[in-house]
Amino acid sequence: MIAILISCAAFTGSKAQININVNIGRQPDWGPVGYDYVNYYYLPDLDVYYNVPRHQFVYPEGNRWVYANNLPSRYGNYDLYGGYKVVINDNNPFTHADDYRARYGRYRNWNGQRQVLLRDKHDERFKNNGPGRGEHEDHGNGKNHGRGKGHKKD
Repeated sequence: MIAILISCAAFTGSKAQININVNIGRQPDWGPVGYDYVNYYYLPDLDVYYNVPRHQFVYPEGNRWVYANNLPSRYGNYDLYGGYKVVINDNNPFTHADDYRARYGRYRNWNGQRQVLLRDKHDERFKNNGPGRGEHEDHGNGKNHGRGKGHKKD
């Protein structure tokens, strides 16, 4: 009986912590809809990442990965609104670039179902939110109906 009382006292004395990550309002308008939080977008057409919290692209430069506010000129006039984006909620996914290239290479030059973009989303939650409103839809396959959580490295 004493053990039960001690257990109950220990349980009631502890505090539950809930950690909710939301970065709606920070995601770029060219991002796909369906998620409240995005850490990175992977752009398979370019083999480039976009770090949403930092608002910077991450791309290979020689044998290292570089953070920059803009894409380098070698990517020409790439259309961020037209290219396919994969949500990745992994820390520093470019350190596993070979895995992501293999996993999402099929989206390079994607001609399948067009992703719905944040700029095209008509949702009261994202109006007047400034640049980078945000949700994210599943990658055009329609299986999660906008309720997914992004891709995390396995």
